[in-house]
Amino acid sequence: MPSFGVLGSGEVGQVLAAGLKGHGYDVRIGSRTPAKLADFSRKSGILAGTFAEVAGWAEAVVLSVAGTAAADALKLVGAGRLKGKLVVDTTNPIGDEPPEQGVLKYFTPANSSLMEQLQRAYPAAHFVKAFNSVGSARMVDPDFGGVRPTMFYCGDDAGAKATVARLLEQFGWEPQDMGGAIAARAIEPLAVLWCIPGFLHNSWTHAFHLLR
Repeated sequence: MPSFGVLGSGEVGQVLAAGLKGHGYDVRIGSRTPAKLADFSRKSGILAGTFAEVAGWAEAVVLSVAGTAAADALKLVGAGRLKGKLVVDTTNPIGDEPPEQGVLKYFTPANSSLMEQLQRAYPAAHFVKAFNSVGSARMVDPDFGGVRPTMFYCGDDAGAKATVARLLEQFGWEPQDMGGAIAARAIEPLAVLWCIPGFLHNSWTHAFHLLR
């Protein structure tokens, strides 16, 4: 199993880091200011460091910062530390404007995606979009009465996607491969749909399921 470096000190990063450790992975977590993770590290036993330190140590990376901060976070890591590595991209291109009638506003045009932009900027890394269409409370070991929810994922590298598919299965998801990185144009907007019941009805515990 690869070692994972989680980039992001927020709730998503902490949940995924703890989930990785709980499922037997060697994991560290990164932040621009690692000191803010002192309590989390003490409680979880997961070491914290800078983005560059954590990504350089890890065999695979989880990008779990805000979409507006994704490019800057990877700049702090540097292309050399990402070369040849899986990057699990959990981000969504959510803009700074407030939602309109519960509908988030994205800063990417319709025929583009944030992950495609990041993949073009770091062509030697293997980006896979996943975990962007559900809230952090359900990312690891979701309980829907025995029904596995579906997590849609995509990316251009078959090996990287296979690793993510195994991880999703370990975390209790039904993985659904949507193809190449271009499919992030469809997967990223799922977060818009997922958030509408939350903003309108304060309901945040649902997930998607693909019926066949």
